Amino acid sequence: MKATIWAGRNSVEVQSVPDPKILNDRDAIVRVTSTAICGSDLHLYDGYIPTVKHGDVLGHEFMGEVVEVGKGVHNLAVGDRVVVPFPIACGACSACDRDLYSLCENSNPNAGIAEKLMGHSPAGLFGYSHMLGGFAGGQAEYARVPFADVGPLKIEDDLTDDQVLFLSDILPTGYMGAEMCDIQHGDVVAVWGAGPVGLFAMVSAILLGASQVIAIDRVPYRLDLAQRLGATPLNFEETSVLGELQDITAGRGPDHCIDAVGMEARNSTTVVDAYDRVKQAMRLETERPHALREAAMSCRNGGTISIVGVYGGMMDKFPIGAVMNRSLTIKTGQCHVHRYMRPLLERIRKGEIDPTMIITHHLSLDQAPHGYEIFKHKQDSCTKVVLNP
Repeated sequence: MKATIWAGRNSVEVQSVPDPKILNDRDAIVRVTSTAICGSDLHLYDGYIPTVKHGDVLGHEFMGEVVEVGKGVHNLAVGDRVVVPFPIACGACSACDRDLYSLCENSNPNAGIAEKLMGHSPAGLFGYSHMLGGFAGGQAEYARVPFADVGPLKIEDDLTDDQVLFLSDILPTGYMGAEMCDIQHGDVVAVWGAGPVGLFAMVSAILLGASQVIAIDRVPYRLDLAQRLGATPLNFEETSVLGELQDITAGRGPDHCIDAVGMEARNSTTVVDAYDRVKQAMRLETERPHALREAAMSCRNGGTISIVGVYGGMMDKFPIGAVMNRSLTIKTGQCHVHRYMRPLLERIRKGEIDPTMIITHHLSLDQAPHGYEIFKHKQDSCTKVVLNP
């Protein structure tokens, strides 16, 4: 079959790789009908996630048709149409029992590697390094889905792939980012990053009762889309984010700050941006935490910082003093996607959320390298690329 593989830093290729096979009675094989390039994939593409190897199949946002099931899978049948969550979860461990599916204790066969970097291992993830399981991803014609009796969500109506594909990751991730804020009526929410996750976090914050949502980014077409979705745009290259947020909130700061950027944040107008970029390039730190620093300094006393942007290791010069002395609460995590898929599917059915609004490009799988380039460099007003194998 054809698949998108990691071919080195800033390089992906579409190559022929072996077809996936049932390896466990709880496996299923899915013929992929739609998959997407995620902002998290760019961290792999840029070479900042360790333990990625040449030839690894990428992609963790995918859906398709079940073509084979293991003997232990009784809830799915050949021909079922499913969306697959990006964390792999067993459904029976202590973490899964608490609906903390991205922390599954049984799905990462390489837990020992993750423990050396993180202390404890999270769940295995599709297409996201050997540290997180070494599982082949979904930017391919077919994918093996472990614990298929737990993860995939059947789509039993006429909703299109475009309407439901993002239940695999970015819609639940954005929603969880807003939910972690415990938004009350009248709250002001600032969101760093107007990419796909940030946009879904903005929509979710409005659904959950925020009176004002502020979108912080530097790309005009992304800020325009955020404004159309109901957010107040703030271009950090044109103004002081801290100053503007103070003015908007009468000096208090936003009640909640959502970091939807992660480890490759930047602001070329600041000296510390150059510092972070040099240290990251030299592998002296793994993160560029500008957005997170700014969120910590901006948030009102007693407010919440919600982190759904991906971080991989260590950061430098984080203002922990501001967090401690001003009673800020930090909530974070890889999304526990399984928890949110069905409720968000109902919101889609009711027309409360339209996931298709972020899609700007449909490409064939063969065009994946082009998709990565335009997504990374924000060419051709690219917000989200969907690949159709």
